[in-house]
Amino acid sequence: MKNIKINLKSTGMDLTDAIRDYVEKRVTNLGKLLSKVETEVLVEFEVAKTTHHHSNAKDLFKAECRVTFSGNDYYASVQDADLYAAIDRVKDMMFREIKRSKNRSRNLFVRGARKIKNSIKSLWQ
Repeated sequence: MKNIKINLKSTGMDLTDAIRDYVEKRVTNLGKLLSKVETEVLVEFEVAKTTHHHSNAKDLFKAECRVTFSGNDYYASVQDADLYAAIDRVKDMMFREIKRSKNRSRNLFVRGARKIKNSIKSLWQ
């Protein structure tokens, strides 16, 4: 996608080419959902290795994603034992959130159009 700008950050670990490619591949899958967006889409993605000194250290990796476009801001964060699984779960959460928001705005438009149509019908009767 030409209108998607990706900012990728890593905390507490090295950002390898394999991780970078994996994240970019997942973000471009989100681009299919955002293909009709006219404005620039800003994707801020952070992968981190967290330290849990006093816990079981089950959730060692963290993935966060923030997508901003057309005045809308979407955010998801996941902690998991596997970095790639955390990235996949964040992508799925973002996809679900953006799709739900798009459906909500479409439904509000249809509901408003229906009310206008009914009020016009009542004027002619």
